[in-house]
Amino acid sequence: MSRREFLPYLAATVVIFSVGIAAGYGLAASGDPAADQILKTIMEGVFSQILGDSPVMLAVKIFLNNLQACVLLFLGGATFGLLTFFILFSNGLVIGLFADQIAEKVGPLGLLAGLAPHGIFEIPAIFIAAAFGLALARSVFADARGQGDAAADAARLGGLFLRIVVPLLAVAAIIEAFITPALLHLVV
Repeated sequence: MSRREFLPYLAATVVIFSVGIAAGYGLAASGDPAADQILKTIMEGVFSQILGDSPVMLAVKIFLNNLQACVLLFLGGATFGLLTFFILFSNGLVIGLFADQIAEKVGPLGLLAGLAPHGIFEIPAIFIAAAFGLALARSVFADARGQGDAAADAARLGGLFLRIVVPLLAVAAIIEAFITPALLHLVV
């Protein structure tokens, strides 16, 4: 897949994710009780499992959690892209919900310090994994019409996933576990 062929998929992931963020932020800002329930569920689920971990264990857990999400974004293409779309939108929604809460508590600088250092690696990894998922969905559609080989495309995209997405996620997890807390401590 050339860069030119890849860019529309990447652009679509940015749009889907951004719409999710806007929806989450709007939901939280509206005071809808659903926003509080979603945040509570996430806090009791994911975050309760990592509180008190050492930075090394935190980095491992963050990496594995993000890797799982990115694998699902990629392999979700096999569902004609429906799972990829749902996961991407949902992740944007959650970030929008948290962005409202975090900005309210620590201000815009705290929000930037909490998200930007690891986000410059993690968010592109998510977008790239989702773009691979959308490209896979196109291959599945073509294969269903007898005009492609989805398995061969999945193998090729899987190799790109391993070379691009996995290293980005590893760097993001290390930064999120070791550097982001120190920056937040300085800012907040």
